[in-house]
Amino acid sequence: MKPASAAGNRKTAFAAALAVAFIAAATLAGAWFFQLVLEILPCPLCLQQRYAYYFAIPFALLLAFAIAKGAPRCLIIPPLAVLALAALGNAGFGAYHAGVEWGFWPGPAECSGSVLDLGKGSLLENLDRVKVVRCDEVQWRFLGLSLAGYNALISLLMAAIAGWGIAALAGKVR
Repeated sequence: MKPASAAGNRKTAFAAALAVAFIAAATLAGAWFFQLVLEILPCPLCLQQRYAYYFAIPFALLLAFAIAKGAPRCLIIPPLAVLALAALGNAGFGAYHAGVEWGFWPGPAECSGSVLDLGKGSLLENLDRVKVVRCDEVQWRFLGLSLAGYNALISLLMAAIAGWGIAALAGKVR
């Protein structure tokens, strides 16, 4: 491989890491906007889907820093693969949540399904156990997709970008 193309491939990997960090940060900012400004409260599955973004931001920024400082290719490809796998896993999780919302399959018992039976225990004890935000009810849709559906798409995009960085370092793209 020519040195010039190797430098270009490193720039592509650097751009991929920064793009993943930026997309993750923008997605979290959007989630917080929906939660804090529009008062669309997240369900437990929504909150769990944010974990991949909380991981991706510092990890991708650290990777971009390592690339900028000249880390060898063998130390760049595995972290990009970790980012891709985390994003793919989150895409699957988002698709699962969207399926729960569409009624394709049951969601977790603690946030979907039938309402709590208030016949057991005292009323005050039961009110403490009531979950207000349900995982199987969509609070917001745009173009037919819920936030869980958009999470799946955004996560797939992040996985593709990380894969683009890996392909560049492997010499498959420029």
